[in-house]
Amino acid sequence: MAFPSTEELRARIAPVAEAHGMDVEDVRAVKAGKKSQVIVALDSDSRPTLDELEVVSQELSELFDAAEEAGELNFGAGYTLEVTTPGVDLPLTQPRHWRRNRGRLAKVGEQAFRIGALREGESEIILVEAGAKTPKVVVRAVSELPAAVVDIEFNQPPAAEVELAELSFEEASKLEAGER
Repeated sequence: MAFPSTEELRARIAPVAEAHGMDVEDVRAVKAGKKSQVIVALDSDSRPTLDELEVVSQELSELFDAAEEAGELNFGAGYTLEVTTPGVDLPLTQPRHWRRNRGRLAKVGEQAFRIGALREGESEIILVEAGAKTPKVVVRAVSELPAAVVDIEFNQPPAAEVELAELSFEEASKLEAGER
């Protein structure tokens, strides 16, 4: 049996992650000399705790060990399993990424925005122009946004931006349309 592909591992990992209310954000498997390394990045709306990640890691380890014994997987002379969260450098490509980062600053292309509400059905997002004296609200289709990333802030965000980011989608979209 050949070294497992990312797709094969993802198919085995997904049911375990889903059973714990988590999404598989990334899977990497690397042959590293005699031992292999499998890195799994999981996330959820409630942000997984270290204890939750440890439980999933133990279940995945048991799953992989059983699959190796059955001849379904072959990691070589052994493997190291790392189960983690994706971190702030995860590109915001899925609606859930935008929802989970509401209120945070994000770089969208060359421009900075504070992330607002996601429309029910997750097709559009409210973005609040960051750094302006009087921030403006824009509505964008999630599918049309370039891969954005969260921008780390060390200072308190401006109150006006936070206030707009906390509005419901309906309230904020009225502001973009010029209604008050």
